[in-house]
Amino acid sequence: MAQDPYKYFRIEAAELVGELAQGLLDLEKRGDAALVARLLRHAHTLKGAARIVKHRTLADLAHAMEDVLAPLRDAPVAQRLDPALALVDRMTEQLASLAVAAAPAPAPAAPAAAATTDIPALPRFDSRGIDDALGGLAWVHALIARMRATDDRRALARQLDQLDRELREVRRDVEQVRLATAGSMFTALERTARDAAVASGRRVAFASDGDAVRLDAQVLAALHGALVQLVRNAVVHGIEPPAERTAAGKPAEGTVAIAVRSLGRRIAVSCEDDGRGLDIEAIRRAATRRGDVIAGELDAAHAFRLLLRGGISTSREVTELSGRGVGLDVVRDAVHGLGGEITARTRPGGGTAITLAVPVSVAALPVIGVEAGGRTAAIPQAAVRRVSQLAAEQLIAGGDGVALRVGDAVLPCAALATLLGHSTAPRGIAIVVDGGDGAAAISVDRVVGLDDTVVRAVPGHAPIDAIVGGLALDAEGEPYPVLEPRALVEAARAARPIAQAEPARLAPILVVDDSLTTRLLEQSILESAGFAVDVAASAEEALDKLTRASYALALVDVEMPGMDGFALIGELRARPELARLPAILVTSRDAPEDRKRGAAVGAQGYVIKSRFDQAELLAMIDRLVRT
Repeated sequence: MAQDPYKYFRIEAAELVGELAQGLLDLEKRGDAALVARLLRHAHTLKGAARIVKHRTLADLAHAMEDVLAPLRDAPVAQRLDPALALVDRMTEQLASLAVAAAPAPAPAAPAAAATTDIPALPRFDSRGIDDALGGLAWVHALIARMRATDDRRALARQLDQLDRELREVRRDVEQVRLATAGSMFTALERTARDAAVASGRRVAFASDGDAVRLDAQVLAALHGALVQLVRNAVVHGIEPPAERTAAGKPAEGTVAIAVRSLGRRIAVSCEDDGRGLDIEAIRRAATRRGDVIAGELDAAHAFRLLLRGGISTSREVTELSGRGVGLDVVRDAVHGLGGEITARTRPGGGTAITLAVPVSVAALPVIGVEAGGRTAAIPQAAVRRVSQLAAEQLIAGGDGVALRVGDAVLPCAALATLLGHSTAPRGIAIVVDGGDGAAAISVDRVVGLDDTVVRAVPGHAPIDAIVGGLALDAEGEPYPVLEPRALVEAARAARPIAQAEPARLAPILVVDDSLTTRLLEQSILESAGFAVDVAASAEEALDKLTRASYALALVDVEMPGMDGFALIGELRARPELARLPAILVTSRDAPEDRKRGAAVGAQGYVIKSRFDQAELLAMIDRLVRT
């Protein structure tokens, strides 16, 4: 602490100043007495913390903020709060100087980023990941102490399982710490939109989406400067003055929206406005004045490429915000420096949307885990439209490939196992994936579940298929692929049908269990493996079904109300027409006498629920039904 007296103060102060910055922008839009009270508490807390560490300047600024906010408690009406926002800017400058003073060897600031904004992005520190990791480590230490004191080998096994779970959670928490939320830059971008609107006489509402997307903080910092420039351009060049918007039949207040999406190895950030759109003719005139020779008609795509080159301005006068022809070239340099690309779409009178797509080294991503051909993979949840059981009658085979009928749509369909290198026909579960410019159905053997995972970039030298967007680590630390939605859809479109013999159709398997959860779990496992399944909630219902239909095998719970599983299998063996039906007992009973009783009544398999292994069960079933 002696070497850096502001080590912990910087974290708290940054959080408080960030809350003040966003709260003031909200207060300008609506009068809210509760919000004023909360901002006063933030200012008071900051003042006290600054005085403790003897930072007189920040303490005085926080006191000045209290003076500005106090009169608003009795008259909380929407109004311009320029003096309060100016105090936030000075607080931010003070925090930036503290960070520079603490850094042992500061790296030089990137010129492009420094030129784009005079409102520094506020680092929004989220301590929850560290708190969770520390809590998990404390629990791990307690478990180890308990394990050292136990002589019970069964208790030791349970504690080892719990230790394993806790360590997985700690690893996940630590991985999250290096990531920042996209929402951490939204306050600064809203402030940029607000100040540009005030300076240019516009009325603008700011909207944002994707604030919970987590990605590498270095990538986020590199994007921030580019986005500040895009927001300013959207306000000054895109949004019309209120009178012009009203004359055009639009609301007097325009909208600038930032949206962030994470798709595998790429992060896509868009800035969209509902303004006038690109002025193609003005861009042509400006480019011609600069000496560019434009042959033929100038379309929107060509006009946007000209703007990206820099040196072109359609403004009639030079102001602090426009007229120098410096803007999109700054965005271009930032995005290309990250190895990304820029796209735009515009409509006269309908606005402009510019999207920055850049690769990320690390990102947190909600995914759907799947298994296909014995391999585990994950698909970003944001790209998944639908998950359903794949029915054979939905498939349409043709010379160009296999398609799947989904509602009124017909989509290209391919088995994920095939796309990963193992030839097989679509079966099991169908997942409809949105690739951005179209969709496709991808079949998998089963869905493992939903998860929030940390995705890492694929090493440049790794011989990995194009459909792999990144890598994640499983519980044992082994990598598995996170699939790229756009490449996945393209691969499904290019897939060709697989010629193979029609498999012999098997009679359904009867699952008998009084627990709804167990019935659904076993049904899901069996259907994902390609078996037809019927269910019964009691032994009595099972006997009724067995006398009226044919089944390939019965999967029977032991402990059920009324007739139990032992008695049911005994009854089957007593009936000539059912005596040869394969049957497997599934139970929590693990005593030797229970196993002997199961064998005595004629069960061909005995599965312990606490040691349930899906692969072993499926292998046992496959062996019994095919022999």
